[in-house]
Amino acid sequence: MNYPWHLYLMAAMYFFAGIMHFIKPKAYLRIMPRYLPFPKVLVALSGLAEIILAIGVCFAETKNLSIFGIIAMLAVFLLVHFYMLTSKKAGAGIPVWILVFRIPLQFVLMFWALWYLQF
Repeated sequence: MNYPWHLYLMAAMYFFAGIMHFIKPKAYLRIMPRYLPFPKVLVALSGLAEIILAIGVCFAETKNLSIFGIIAMLAVFLLVHFYMLTSKKAGAGIPVWILVFRIPLQFVLMFWALWYLQF
């Protein structure tokens, strides 16, 4: 399809993030909230979801569904961002101001995805 370059940038960003779940799973396991069951499975599933959704936004037939999936995924990932603020280990030494900044950034990323939605 002939989409704007920034849609492909968004797709590449999620594809890369998804691949990283399999290359560096320990980094993602550290930030997985302890109250969620099966952390290894959740890390793998979230990585797979990012990869599938990244590919999906590149095709007209799946773009809108993938955009809704990205927005839902980012909403669920808010759990991780809040958990990183409340757990010293999960925060991994990242300055608190960066951890706080990541929360509104999730909403910016949701809006970015929503920008490409077509009915």
